[in-house]
Amino acid sequence: MGSVFQSLQTLPSYLLFAAVMLGFLMLFIAAYTAVTPYRDLALVRQGNTTAALTLGGAMIGFALPLMSVASHTSSLVDLAVWGVIALVSQIVAYLIGSRVLLPDFRAGVEADRTAYGVLLGSLSIAVGLLNYGSLTY
Repeated sequence: MGSVFQSLQTLPSYLLFAAVMLGFLMLFIAAYTAVTPYRDLALVRQGNTTAALTLGGAMIGFALPLMSVASHTSSLVDLAVWGVIALVSQIVAYLIGSRVLLPDFRAGVEADRTAYGVLLGSLSIAVGLLNYGSLTY
């Protein structure tokens, strides 16, 4: 029973990190949907698979570096700094993917061309994995 109480001593840190990371995820979703030229969530609600793949891939790509930081530090400052860097990285990945790789991206998303969503979602996850791997302490 003592080991349970000993484990629960870290509960406040867990709750704080979880709250900060969820807050960053909400901030990311707001920032990401603000830079896209279409209404991501409205398209998802209408059943647009392409919009869901791009947004979902971006959320996963954003969460990966946060997971790495959270598992390697006890500093909320580190988490915040790398959260901002991860957010910027995902926005840049979106801009490159939607403007360089697929210049007609908006039309592709709105027409629900699934391949567009798979490509951009995969790019977002790949960038997140690279960020995750780069965060060595």
